[in-house]
Amino acid sequence: QDEEKWDFVLVSDIHEMGSEKEIKRKKFLDELSKKGFIIKKIEDKKLFYGVRAPKQIFWKYRWLLTNPDSKLQNPDVHHDVPVTTRIRIVNFILQNTVTPDLEKLHDLMKKKVFEASFPLHEDEELREFLKEKWARWRDLCRQQPIEKIRCYFGEKVALYFAWLGWYTYLLGVAAVVGLVVFVAGITVFNSSQVSKEICEASNTIMCPLCDQKCPFWRLSDTCTYAKVTHMIDNEGTVLFAMFMAIWATVFLELWKRQRATVVTDWDLYRWDEEEEELAMQLINNLQHEPRQYQHSYLRSTVILLLVLVVIAVLIGIAHALVIYRVIATALFSQSAFELLREQANTLAVMTGAVLHYVTIVIMTKVNRRVALFLCDLEKPRTFSQRENNFIVKIFTFQFFTHFSSLIYIAFFLGRINGHPGHYVRIAGKWRLEECHPSGCITDLFIQMAIIMMLKQTISNMMEYLVPWIAYKLREKQQRPKERRVVLGEEEEAEDPCKRQWLSNYLLAEVNIFSLFEEFLEMVIQYSFTTIFVAAFPLAPLLAFCNNLFEIRLDAIKMMRLRRRMVPRKANDIGIWLQVLEAIGILAVIGNGLVIAITSDFIPVLVYKYTYSPCMMGNSTGMDCSTGYINHSLSVFRIQDFEPDTELALTGLCCRYRDYRNADDYSYTVQFWHIFAARLAFLILFEHVALCIKLIAAWYVPDVPQSVKNELLHRKHSDLRKELRWVTPQEV
Repeated sequence: QDEEKWDFVLVSDIHEMGSEKEIKRKKFLDELSKKGFIIKKIEDKKLFYGVRAPKQIFWKYRWLLTNPDSKLQNPDVHHDVPVTTRIRIVNFILQNTVTPDLEKLHDLMKKKVFEASFPLHEDEELREFLKEKWARWRDLCRQQPIEKIRCYFGEKVALYFAWLGWYTYLLGVAAVVGLVVFVAGITVFNSSQVSKEICEASNTIMCPLCDQKCPFWRLSDTCTYAKVTHMIDNEGTVLFAMFMAIWATVFLELWKRQRATVVTDWDLYRWDEEEEELAMQLINNLQHEPRQYQHSYLRSTVILLLVLVVIAVLIGIAHALVIYRVIATALFSQSAFELLREQANTLAVMTGAVLHYVTIVIMTKVNRRVALFLCDLEKPRTFSQRENNFIVKIFTFQFFTHFSSLIYIAFFLGRINGHPGHYVRIAGKWRLEECHPSGCITDLFIQMAIIMMLKQTISNMMEYLVPWIAYKLREKQQRPKERRVVLGEEEEAEDPCKRQWLSNYLLAEVNIFSLFEEFLEMVIQYSFTTIFVAAFPLAPLLAFCNNLFEIRLDAIKMMRLRRRMVPRKANDIGIWLQVLEAIGILAVIGNGLVIAITSDFIPVLVYKYTYSPCMMGNSTGMDCSTGYINHSLSVFRIQDFEPDTELALTGLCCRYRDYRNADDYSYTVQFWHIFAARLAFLILFEHVALCIKLIAAWYVPDVPQSVKNELLHRKHSDLRKELRWVTPQEV
């Protein structure tokens, strides 16, 4: 049975005898043979080389590293180390074996000497268990077998699924609270005083939304839009934003506890990645000298400048989306169709959101290439350092790709567009967009809803269907060849390895960043769920529903559609934890800004307690926000419009959303009063939220007492054993 266990398979095209590629391949395989590797060759449409490492390599590994791989899967009697560790060591040696031409496997694969290298999905009991009990759609709500995932894919993959499961579990709490807030908003759909005033303002004539062919319009025409806005923009949203800031902190603190418990059970709490890498380097080459730590300020400065250039480009793309919305609004407003004219602004926002999603899909591929290029410029010392550098860069780029447009809508839309008679224009022609009299928060809601829905439907479908269709096509192409082999060459058909190697080869390729892509997808989703949640209380619910499917989708991809991932050892989720903590701080800032700037919460509050009838002594049981809409609209004289504006004059003046004087259009005292209140609320909200985050982080210890006691007991036991050896000699 041992003779048929192969650690890795290398795949190559059939090259001509004596060709450069054939010579390079032979040199590489000869180097492996010198290290004691057993190599088996099978020929089909491609050349397959099975590779099995000698036992001495694994004995050296166990001897050098004192922390044993205890509690892993039951290894075969002929294996000294678990299969995951075995694959990891063999992969390391394959990747670091140097030919006489000073080429490694990576270089040979670039030159098409080898086409692929992968460990095998074993036809074993553990794999069948995971396929039947984990990688199935019907197991959506079943608890994940983390220990068994670890035994098959290694600690890094197991920690990803443990984190994703924990995140989804706690997301359920946030989803329920968000749903309650949203439903509460629906219940007050018709009861808002602000909405009532808009619906009853049939005599309030508003200024045109564009320069040509746009009529004056009645404020009451936007009654439904105003009701929808208040459904999102209410007092409950402020409380929910505060709740999500606390939730993000508690989630991370509880995850740290969960992670500490899990890795202690695996005996990896104090595992040292650098020590392991040095040990494997020495096993591969006894003469190996470790690469020294280095830092170049010049290189770091160049990298920083290049990163800033990329960020500037991504912000430029967000500007292009703004220009699209401005032009689309103008075109829709001049359309022959009444529906397009009436809903011009909403349609521009919706089509802009779809276009934003398309740019996200395209720029994700571009960002990845740019981040890899910048990582190569940095020349990191180890693979782990390269991975961390790559994660920070790609997340930064993806963050700006996803959020630049949302930041514009949230904080700049309707605030930099000028006023009637003096509009800010793009290329001197198109007016910038305006906010609705009831606020801009609905535009942000629409944008977030569309992007999240598209990402969770189209992106997930593509994520599953592309590898599935590719696998089916490769399988179909391979079948005729298999039949000829069975009919014509019985001895090949009888080889027990051939079918297994071929079936593994037909699966989708995995690369070193396959798991990274899953993490990035979830971290971007976490950003959507926390940063602008004040504008979209349903974000946690959408994320929760998505993650139930995402866990099984990732499991099915790994077990059924992809080649086996090279197991990697880890005792945490790495730099992703710092990224998540950074998002938690951004969430406090983002939600504070949304409530202070985007929402009408502060202007309404200032009106209620300063300018409302309640403060004037005229209160006779009326709502204190009565008169707010009239108070928030400024008056503009029609004769002051720009000369080239085409207007059908209907009166002497029209109204627009702003706080300006009617004579010289300068800002009123109310504007500065509200501005000061917004600033004061922002500072107060962020300080209170950050203080609560710090208290929550202190209140929930990172490491459970049971784990600390377990580590204390182990240290005590080890010292006692050492003392038993010393005491008799002393006596």
